[in-house]
Amino acid sequence: MLDSTDTNKRVISDVDPFSRESLLNPTEVDRTVREAGDIVWLEKHGIWATGRHAVVDHIFRDYGTFESSSGTGLTNIKKEANWRKPSVILESDPPVHAKYRRVMASVLSQRVVRRLRDGFRATAVEIVDRALDRGSVDGAKELAEAFPLAVLPDAIGFSPEGRENLLPYSNLNFQAMGPRNEFYWEAVEEAKPAVPYVDWQIRREALAPGGLGQDIYAFADSGDISEEDAAMLVRTFLSAGVDTTIFGIQFALKALAENPEAWAALKQDPGLAKAVFEESLRCYAPSPYIGRTTSHETRIGDTVLGAGEKVLLMLSAANRDPRFWERPEEFDIARDTSGHLAFGTGIHGCVGQMMARMEAITLLTVLAERAEVLELAGEPVPFLSNWLRGFDSLPMRVGRGVS
Repeated sequence: MLDSTDTNKRVISDVDPFSRESLLNPTEVDRTVREAGDIVWLEKHGIWATGRHAVVDHIFRDYGTFESSSGTGLTNIKKEANWRKPSVILESDPPVHAKYRRVMASVLSQRVVRRLRDGFRATAVEIVDRALDRGSVDGAKELAEAFPLAVLPDAIGFSPEGRENLLPYSNLNFQAMGPRNEFYWEAVEEAKPAVPYVDWQIRREALAPGGLGQDIYAFADSGDISEEDAAMLVRTFLSAGVDTTIFGIQFALKALAENPEAWAALKQDPGLAKAVFEESLRCYAPSPYIGRTTSHETRIGDTVLGAGEKVLLMLSAANRDPRFWERPEEFDIARDTSGHLAFGTGIHGCVGQMMARMEAITLLTVLAERAEVLELAGEPVPFLSNWLRGFDSLPMRVGRGVS
């Protein structure tokens, strides 16, 4: 509703994006906030929110006004302690941000990603063939989760022992971005053994030679960053590169199963795997939110935002904004997806997006080459998270022959 008593024109909403009801109806929450106005005050949490593509894109690019160093979740980490040390790349601003960005861009360059591709593909073949042998699988676990967890920890150089802690740690990271609600406290309990494990695993001594982790520590050896910074950058793989990729693949699998014409097109031309993944990211962003904080008073349209106020960028809502997209609710792999915001944009655009794309495209390509049947075999069970969207279970039929 419009608060007509305020000379500053504020649109005020009682929507709570983090309630259980909202997490079970995320598309409706996205639509409600997006259509309410350019910028909306969410009374429940005392934050601003926007789901309009033009506004989200503007805020991403105006990093001087909308800073990341106060935290990219709801907690203002300049005022309140968070559960972990701030990320040196995700929660920093220029000019400091640039040196860490350069390190990660080098470690995750196109050359590095290409070098890993053949090994990733071999693992994808094993996982897909195992699923085909079974016929009925949980696509959320046995395909979308199994593949990244098989390839990424090895690529980083993580120890084989203790990897069961990776997902609980990453889950806590994302639940902590939101309010201190039931989902956060459940994650805290689940991650109790994971936090000390990760503190141990990100040390130089715990990383295998030849992996991406040791590549990061090489920048500490050359004096570009400190030893502690290197450990924090290794940690970034867990806080930004595991769950999001898994859930992105889940949504792509579900979209293909629900759109037989898209599956048939991919079967005919596995080279369309990139188009499938990009449209899936646009239509079903696995990471629907990111937070920014105003560094000074500013204005969006007729609304004044004070200094030090949180703004929730609703990426999933922006990716379906009818002001930017035609037929935004439709899954269309022929669409030009340029401009989707699932990976952010500007100087804080996801530095690992090439790796995430390579993982997803590799698995989808192998699946298209080796499977004939891809169907849902039951009702998907959503995973409830303050900060991510995905599935606990995705029952599927995969097969070599015609069903």
